[in-house]
Amino acid sequence: MTSGPAVSETAPLLTPAEVAAAFRVDPKTVTRWAKTGKLSCIRTLGGHRRYLATEVRAILFDISGGFDVPAEQPNPFLPWNGSQIHGK
Repeated sequence: MTSGPAVSETAPLLTPAEVAAAFRVDPKTVTRWAKTGKLSCIRTLGGHRRYLATEVRAILFDISGGFDVPAEQPNPFLPWNGSQIHGK
C-alpha cells in the first residue's frame, strides 16, 4: 500500500527517526506531516512508514517548494545577529 508516488524497489528510503533528525523535529511530527499530506510516505508490509530520501532532500534544500521554511530568527542569547556569522 502506498500513499505517495510510485517507488522503485531500489529507491533509498528513510525511517521517521532519520527524517526527524534531518529536520530537527520529533518523529511524531514527521508522522503528522505524512498524515496531512505534506510529506508522502510508503508503508512497509509491517505497516511502518518510510520516506523517499530524494523527496526529503528536495524539501530540505527547498528544491520542490513543498514546505514553507520559516525565516531565520535572531538568537536573543547571542550578542550579535546570527546573520553576521554567514556574511549576510
